[in-house]
Amino acid sequence: MRHLLQPGPAHPDRIDSFSGDLTPLRFRLRRGLTLTEALTAPLVEAGFQSATIVMKGGALNPFRYVMPGPADDASHVAYFSAPRAPIGVTGIEQANATFGWMDGKPFLHCHAAWIEPDGARRGGHILPSDSIVCEETWVETWGFRTISVATAPDPETNFTLFQPSGPSSPGDAVFARVKPNEDITLAVEALAGAHGMPDAVVRGSLGSLIGAQFADGTCVADHATEVLIRGGSVRDGIAALDLLVVDMAGHVHSGPIVRGANPVCITFDLVLERSR
Repeated sequence: MRHLLQPGPAHPDRIDSFSGDLTPLRFRLRRGLTLTEALTAPLVEAGFQSATIVMKGGALNPFRYVMPGPADDASHVAYFSAPRAPIGVTGIEQANATFGWMDGKPFLHCHAAWIEPDGARRGGHILPSDSIVCEETWVETWGFRTISVATAPDPETNFTLFQPSGPSSPGDAVFARVKPNEDITLAVEALAGAHGMPDAVVRGSLGSLIGAQFADGTCVADHATEVLIRGGSVRDGIAALDLLVVDMAGHVHSGPIVRGANPVCITFDLVLERSR
């Protein structure tokens, strides 16, 4: 399995997880707001301290984003491209986001695929505070009221990343952060096993991988990719994941991935709910 040497020391705990009750919430985005405002205001009103979000459809104009890119120096193993801002309306195919907090204010970590005004299908990391909702759509969210997620410096990767915290109490779901070089499918299985969930479903969730290996034989060779989970489940302790993967050129790849061959590049925000 591929491996990247991070600039800082590896923490011995490779998955941070907290359990609690997960509450679904569905709402419609409001036009004229930034994507951050439109997505986070209903979550804050609902009393959520963290949430995972799935948005299918809708459109943004103006729209600003970055793609995964190589690092400029040894301070990071990968970084971002320069911001891009296509002129006109960009339609969202699917966006997954994590809701949390930065400096006490609502904040989003958001990956997506979209259709730009020139008709090209691209993807990457949306800059939600610089992107305005111009077409409404329904959004599915699942939130925690007891588990908080907030940005904090991460010595291993030298990035400021979302980190979960709070009391871990009996509940039907788990919020986890998976750290670099851990296979994402095996991490889901480990998480489900540790929390007594032999059958579970992945809600939302996003992160980065070291390239990607798909079940149909497709290989993305780039050492950094932006990822969202289109569908994921655990059955009798075995996980299966269907991903949307964006490479360093902004090209979008999708499909089921190979178990044991897709390690995390920087971080992965993961929400797992017990199957009912």
